[in-house]
Amino acid sequence: MLTDIQAAGARSTYQPSRHEPASPQETRAFPLERRWRQPAATPDDITISRWTCTQTGIRHEEATTPADRYFFAIALKTSRAKLTRGRHTIFDGIMPAGTLYIGAPLQQLSAQFSAPCDFLHFHVSASTYFPFLRPGAGTASAEGLNDLVLLRDPFAEQLAKALTERGHSADREFARCIGQTLAMHLARRELPHSKVNALPKWRLRRVEEYVGTHFDHCISLSELAKVAGLSRMHFAAQFRAATGYRPREYLLHQRIERAKSLLSNSETALAEVALTVGFCTQAHFSTVFKRITGDTPARWRCASRNASASSRLSGGDPASTYKAVSHVLPADFS
Repeated sequence: MLTDIQAAGARSTYQPSRHEPASPQETRAFPLERRWRQPAATPDDITISRWTCTQTGIRHEEATTPADRYFFAIALKTSRAKLTRGRHTIFDGIMPAGTLYIGAPLQQLSAQFSAPCDFLHFHVSASTYFPFLRPGAGTASAEGLNDLVLLRDPFAEQLAKALTERGHSADREFARCIGQTLAMHLARRELPHSKVNALPKWRLRRVEEYVGTHFDHCISLSELAKVAGLSRMHFAAQFRAATGYRPREYLLHQRIERAKSLLSNSETALAEVALTVGFCTQAHFSTVFKRITGDTPARWRCASRNASASSRLSGGDPASTYKAVSHVLPADFS
């Protein structure tokens, strides 16, 4: 097994948002799965399906990749998952949007999801797209493309976005081209020569608790490294391995989550919200907020209230009526 970034089994920092998308609609290009990793469509050289789960409790799934297939999964929203095979843990932690998982033929996989999730699944012909994969061969070997977990692969995330944004207008040929591009991307990807150990659970818990109580103050990398009991260099690498986020990026996401709560549940002015969650200026707060959620704070607050009002009038579940106004997007912080 080889993982690009192996995640530790940390307490989940994922907070289900009331403003995430409702369940996706069926499309011809990528129909919804009735059972995990079991597409209803007749297998082609590339079959694409979508699996979504809106429940907040723990859900267990299990599947085995067919003998003639590779299996790719791209997370469309941030979730929390544990992937295992027998007693061996492959991944246990937060899966940010854009996370890519690859499974080789004939590999059994058990999954435990403890947060709502939404995935695109690609079932790809091994003989058509990976005929050269054999032990020890090529840039990507058969061993390298098994249980490979790439947290927030930007190119894969953009391919998934291109496909899902087309919705009903995405025909099967377009979807097949997306699948082919993804397969070529992975076949030619240079696999990491070594892996970084993830930050142990107890160290990560200390960092999470520290950020949770000091998010409104200026927190430096050195400060977080000291909390974890590591050097700056080792802490930054191990923290990213455990969470998929750089420390600075993680701090910003936590601040934005706090800001969302204030925007939804109070009349606090935007400038005051910015200062309350640790930003020095409203301008910087608005820039970061839009980068992470895709909307300005004012528009997000308006959409949140409109969705709440619509839900109250319909008497339905808020989670089923909200429009997608919040997305976790990869950001490039040094």
